[in-house]
Amino acid sequence: QVEVVESGGGSVQAGGSLTLACTASGNMWSIDHMGWYRQIPGSQREFVAEISTKDIPRNGVRNYADNVRGRFTISRDLSVNTIWLQMDSLKPEDTAVYYCAAGRIYGLEHRPRYNTWGQGTRVTVSS
Repeated sequence: QVEVVESGGGSVQAGGSLTLACTASGNMWSIDHMGWYRQIPGSQREFVAEISTKDIPRNGVRNYADNVRGRFTISRDLSVNTIWLQMDSLKPEDTAVYYCAAGRIYGLEHRPRYNTWGQGTRVTVSS
C-alpha cells in the first residue's frame, strides 16, 4: 500500500507561479507512475500531468494535459519518492483543488490506473 501527501499550493495572481510537491511512502514497488489531477467544485476531476517512477515500462516519461502543456512542468526525485508540479503563467481557470495520485500500468494498457490519492491542496489564481 502506498500513501501520498501533497504540499504547496496557495493563492497567486494571474501570470504568477506556484510549485506543488507530493511525497509517497509505503510499498513503492507497487506503483510505476505518479501524477496530478485537479477538480473544480461541481466538475469532474481532470488529468493534469503524470510521470513514470520506474525505468520499466516507461523511464521518465511525462504526459501533460493539453491545457497545461508548456506552462506546467512535472519532475521527480526518486531518491526521496517525491514529484513536483511547477506551474508557471497561471490563469484563473487553473483555480482548483489539486490532487496527487499514485498508480501503475497493468499489462499492455497505455495509461496507468491511479488508486491512491492525496487529500488535495488548493490553488487559487486571481485575475
